[in-house]
Amino acid sequence: MSKVRVHNVTISLDGFVAGANQRLDAPFGDGVGWGDELHSWFVAATEESAAGKTGIDADYLTRSERNVGATIMGRNMFGPQRGPWADESWKGWWGDNPPYHHDVFVHTHHPRPALEMAGGTTFHFTDDPLETVLQRAVDAAGGKDVRIGGGAAVIQQYLRAGLIDELHLVIAPMLIGRGERLLDNLGDGIDGYRVSEMVASPAVTHTVLVRR
Repeated sequence: MSKVRVHNVTISLDGFVAGANQRLDAPFGDGVGWGDELHSWFVAATEESAAGKTGIDADYLTRSERNVGATIMGRNMFGPQRGPWADESWKGWWGDNPPYHHDVFVHTHHPRPALEMAGGTTFHFTDDPLETVLQRAVDAAGGKDVRIGGGAAVIQQYLRAGLIDELHLVIAPMLIGRGERLLDNLGDGIDGYRVSEMVASPAVTHTVLVRR
């Protein structure tokens, strides 16, 4: 049976996954850049994994790629635009060959035609309810697991609905102070989860939540 998983979501000590004012020239908001304190562990782990090295961070990164057959993400993860699409030229942050290589379902209030990319990735833009999108992703995964890619709002919605089986959080030793928080406004949804792992590397602390 397919599991619904979240991996490599990095949060600051004060609970933020991004700063304020996310935009094209600052995808993670003010004061937060790719490769800085928040994501430097991921950059280093990617390099270690590519070189065949092991270690706590590289091992968690490798684990995140196993048995994933479809991905779900929010509009804000796909790109910086808000509201109706000015045009359909934006094809994501990842270039012509995105790293997914399977079907990706993008939650948006403004659907557009499916976008087929090199390497087997197809982006599907949908305003269907969570449960409908999840079932489409499960079907597309063909028996493999479904990954919820982010951002924070989409993860929150799936947590509140109790639809996530495993959530891997990475706690970075920094403070952001304002922006987009991950674990706010979850209500009773968070009651269905427990901490199953907490492992510290020299860079970050990996925490895994699973359904009770």
